[in-house]
Amino acid sequence: MADEDPAAGAAPGGADAGASDGEEAGPSADGSAEADVVVGGGAPADPAGAPGAGAAARDGAGAAPGAEVGAGGAPALSEVEAEIAAQRELRERIEKRKAEKGGPIEAGGKLSGTAADLLAAVRAVEGGQKPATAFYDSPAPAPARRTTAPAPVPVREQAPAPRAASPESVAAVAAVLSAGGAPAALDRPAAALLGDRAAEVLREDPWQLLALPGVGPEQADGFARALLGAAAGPDDERRTAALTGWVLEQAALRGHTALDADRVREALAGRGVSDPAAAVQHAVAEGAVLVFQDGPGDEEHQEDQDDEAAAEAAPPGPVLLGLDRYALAEESLADGLARLVSGGDKEVDWSAAAAAAPSPSAAELIRAAAAHALVAHTGGEAARAEPAALIAAAQGLGLRALGAAHSVDGRRRLADDIGAPEAAVTLAGLLSGAEGPGRDEEGALALDLLVVLDAPQLDVETGAMLVESLADGVRLVLSGDPGVLGSAGAGQVFADVLAARACPRVVSRTPDAGPIGELVSGIGIGELNQVAAPGKEVVIVPVREAGEAVHRTVQLVADSVPRAIGVPSEDTQVITVGHGGAAGTRALNEALKQRLNPGPGRFGGFDPGDRVAHVPAPGRTVPGTVVSADAEGLHLDCAGAPVVVPQERVADSVRHAWALSAHQAAGMRWPAVVVVLPGDAARGLSRPWVYTAFGRGERHLSVVHGVDQALPRAVAEVPAQERTTRLRGLLEASQEAQESPEQ
Repeated sequence: MADEDPAAGAAPGGADAGASDGEEAGPSADGSAEADVVVGGGAPADPAGAPGAGAAARDGAGAAPGAEVGAGGAPALSEVEAEIAAQRELRERIEKRKAEKGGPIEAGGKLSGTAADLLAAVRAVEGGQKPATAFYDSPAPAPARRTTAPAPVPVREQAPAPRAASPESVAAVAAVLSAGGAPAALDRPAAALLGDRAAEVLREDPWQLLALPGVGPEQADGFARALLGAAAGPDDERRTAALTGWVLEQAALRGHTALDADRVREALAGRGVSDPAAAVQHAVAEGAVLVFQDGPGDEEHQEDQDDEAAAEAAPPGPVLLGLDRYALAEESLADGLARLVSGGDKEVDWSAAAAAAPSPSAAELIRAAAAHALVAHTGGEAARAEPAALIAAAQGLGLRALGAAHSVDGRRRLADDIGAPEAAVTLAGLLSGAEGPGRDEEGALALDLLVVLDAPQLDVETGAMLVESLADGVRLVLSGDPGVLGSAGAGQVFADVLAARACPRVVSRTPDAGPIGELVSGIGIGELNQVAAPGKEVVIVPVREAGEAVHRTVQLVADSVPRAIGVPSEDTQVITVGHGGAAGTRALNEALKQRLNPGPGRFGGFDPGDRVAHVPAPGRTVPGTVVSADAEGLHLDCAGAPVVVPQERVADSVRHAWALSAHQAAGMRWPAVVVVLPGDAARGLSRPWVYTAFGRGERHLSVVHGVDQALPRAVAEVPAQERTTRLRGLLEASQEAQESPEQ
């Protein structure tokens, strides 16, 4: 390839490339976010501090929730609407289970110290007793400023409002927004989210605006100042309660289901709150957040210790704060997994199926699934053949077996491995009822065995919905590569199940073949090795600045890869670290469109033939191509399925997709991949990011390399960012309870 580095096959870390002069794109303020996670779309404030309408939702998982999707010949309920209905049904079940427990969630048993104080405050308020300030040793803050506003609504909703707001309500909200200098485009979302009294709620508590996607504290503060004047102080309890919930919502966007209380207080202090401890107490008392202290430090655990000194030596678990939706999901998921572990039909004879397995690892997986109702399976791309063999074996035994993948591409590859297209579905399609066998009279999926591939992409809310949908006796196999990036949503279900040793784990011994497989396998253990690539399977293209990176990327996709490798442009995917910057997805998509499909963008910025990513729900990216547009909306072809995106949803749920982030590309593969690493991407790199991006190519990988030694350092020294979750502790506590002798 004339325009590529002649040392084809050299280790990516060995390219002699200068760093870009662009600004480094680093993680979020607390260092916990991956650089290419874009959810929500923070809108910049105008000079007056009023909120602006966020546009970053077009860039991936942050697309506005609830995008309506229609397809030719589809039933009355769209895929998204069906998924929403399933989610509501799950939440109703969780709420019912919580009510049956007779009170709030028992998070780790009896508590002590600060955690006990905070939990007492929650229960006192829920029980209708006096405000929880009496439970604290510190001086009581001023009495809560009660309003008629509802409890703060989470910023990141999985589903839209259950009903449309009335025109009168929308008009009233528009008047309040206008008075506060907020964009008129927020009127319908605010009215739908806050209810018929939305206008009154916003006047009494302007910080409720933080509940809307794309609105940040600066915008909400500007709105409050415009409405309340001097009364809008930084320590207003309405502000601190909303801010506490917002901090936890932002943490959820980075994968956390809870946060250490100290970190929440630090975040509040950074937002100008003079007494963060009192602010947290008030938020707990108001029910805006929940408090937990899981782990060996709770009193119930200590009472079980024979040696009092040993009990005192056991450090207490951290005091965590979390939002109700994630707490309920983790509790439900832990309960559901414990239920599945104790089930499973052990009478079926799997010995012949195991003996006929195509590989030793497949045989081991079949034997594990025969003996256990919950199994974890880990391995790379080649290892996907093993769960496929398990599904085929189960079907041969007359069982209702199915495999669910994260993406449409993953479903296609799984179906090819099984040899039966009907045996593979997407997880979203299965849960919504658009794919798969449907549900029985009790609402459970009509299955005997379910294999979930791409399990690291499973967030806690989807995991809870999935487990709630499985009847007693169903076998569940979670399969995936633990080295890839985690889910776009909150939680780390697969990692927590593995860490808690909640079930048997089968580790595949089937390696990924070829130079790309060898390179990626080394990255997985922290080594960026030089690999032999006689067929130019791996090529390094050194660049010195972002403009050159864009130019070389376009050249590779449009000319070099098709000519030298034989992979056409439409089968070549570009992956880069972030959406912004001089060589982010936006800049690359603009340049690639001009070269590959120039046009005026007459359909809301799109033209027929444009390569796009459709985001029907947060965290789900469906590749497609623009076909046409009319009064009904934008017509797409998504892997052969016609999809119509209504005009009002196009800006939020469709974007160009010649270039994607690694998070968006997770769970998919292409014949050729071009990974772009401009100099300003250095701080966004980590081992999981590199592992995920480099592993998306089947036949060819080009690395446009401008980060010099930052790449090998990231592979060797920057592991996955830790997520704070409670699922592992809940699973371990459940196992301890089952293993302990009856009293």
